[in-house]
Amino acid sequence: MAAGAVAGAAAAAGAAFGAYDVVRTVLAIALALAAAEALLRHCTRRFGGVTGDVFGGLAETAATTALVVLSLG
Repeated sequence: MAAGAVAGAAAAAGAAFGAYDVVRTVLAIALALAAAEALLRHCTRRFGGVTGDVFGGLAETAATTALVVLSLG
């Protein structure tokens, strides 16, 4: 639910710059969520749960992934 809201807001923000940016921003959000989900699954399996450090790592991973995707456009 929250992921859809974030993707919609990103698409609306990207729409101000053209149709290509709508696709690029939604792709950046989707890849950021996928990278964070992969890290969460790995940490849950490896540590048997999550900690505050894991949540911090998820936030940093998602932000970095989104910025890399957006900078490649």
